[in-house]
Amino acid sequence: MSAMPAAIPFSAVVFDLDGTLIDSARDMTRVLNRTLSRFARPGLSEAQVRGMVGDGSAALVRQAFAATGDALTDETLRSALDDYLDAYFRDDEPPVLYPGVPETLAALADSGVRLGLCTNKPERITRKLLDGLGLSALFSALAGGDTLPVKKPDGRHLSWVVEALGGGTAAMVGDNRNDVTAARAAGVPVVAMTYGYPRMPVQELGADILLDRFADLPDALRRLGT
Repeated sequence: MSAMPAAIPFSAVVFDLDGTLIDSARDMTRVLNRTLSRFARPGLSEAQVRGMVGDGSAALVRQAFAATGDALTDETLRSALDDYLDAYFRDDEPPVLYPGVPETLAALADSGVRLGLCTNKPERITRKLLDGLGLSALFSALAGGDTLPVKKPDGRHLSWVVEALGGGTAAMVGDNRNDVTAARAAGVPVVAMTYGYPRMPVQELGADILLDRFADLPDALRRLGT
C-alpha cells in the first residue's frame, strides 16, 4: 500500500489570477482593442498586451494609449478606463484556465486549506470570471485591485486576504514581481508560475520556488513548508 501524501503545511494559500490561474491576455487584448478603436487608436497585439499586464486596469489602459499615440489627459483616461471596464464586464467569452487549475484548487480545498485570491484586476470583473468558471465556491476571501485603498505590490493587499481567511500560516502563488514583492512585504513564502506574465526573467523574480505546472503545486507547498 502506497503512503498517503503529507499534509499541506499551510492553513491558507492565496493566489493571483491573471497569469497564474487564467491566461487572460487574449481576452484583455480583445476588449482593450475595442476601447482603442472607439478612441480612434490602432489596436495592439496580444504579445504587446502581455507585457502590460499585472499593475491593474488603469495602468493597462494608460500603457495601451501611450503605445498607440499621444498620452491622454486625466479626464480622457478616466473615460477610456470606464469604457474598457464596462466592456470587459459585459464580455461573454470565457477566459482560458491553465491546465490543472480546477483539479488542484479543489484538491487543496478538500484537504482543508483555505483559498484566497489577491489580484489587481477589478473585483466585479474578477467575481464574474470566477462565477463563469465555476470556481467561486472554492475561494473564501477575495481582494481585487479596487477592493482596498492599496493593491499589489503593497503587502497590505495580500495581508488583508490572509486575515480574511482567518490568519495562520499562509503562502502566495503568483507569476510576477508584484506577487513576490507583496509576499515579501507580508512575510509569507511565495511560489511563482513560469508560464504567466512575469515581464522579466522568471529566475530574477526572487520567488522561493518556480513551477512550470500548476498540478505540481501541492508538492511544492509541502517542500516550501519544511
